[in-house]
Amino acid sequence: MAAEQRPLNVLFLCTGNSARSIIAEVALRQAGGVRFRSFSAGSHPAGQVNPFALEYLRASRLPTDGLRSKSWDEFARPDAPPLDFVFTVCDNAAGEVCPVWPGQPMTAHWGVPDPAAVEGSDADKHKAFSETGRVLMNRIRLFASLPLEKLDRLSLAKKLNDIGRTASSDDATT
Repeated sequence: MAAEQRPLNVLFLCTGNSARSIIAEVALRQAGGVRFRSFSAGSHPAGQVNPFALEYLRASRLPTDGLRSKSWDEFARPDAPPLDFVFTVCDNAAGEVCPVWPGQPMTAHWGVPDPAAVEGSDADKHKAFSETGRVLMNRIRLFASLPLEKLDRLSLAKKLNDIGRTASSDDATT
């Protein structure tokens, strides 16, 4: 029988690490069970989690304890957890030069529009966060359901990129 494997470490990146990457981190904690450990970070962290992101997570009955906006530099240090996957969830972070991640984790771009950039009423903002959360949760459920141990690196890379193009449960056919 194979030895017990450690959980796979997944880092979600966004520029500010205040909304999308935070939502993705919490969503994988919920959907991934013991198979995954999730983290989030930003290239230029906002310094605080967006209040609408926290409201969305609480309304979705997801835990918010300990969430903080942090720099991706924390995950490039020698004492950082070894990363297996790194996903960018905003277009700005996808275009930035990322630190060199030890161990060559699998990467993919899962960009979604920034709900924090929505202007208008609080109802408009809540709707934007809800849509972002729905898309990210759908992608994360697809990712968490992949038979990772059965996929070679090339097949896995294709599946990860395909997930990044998945917008809704209507087109989730992986």
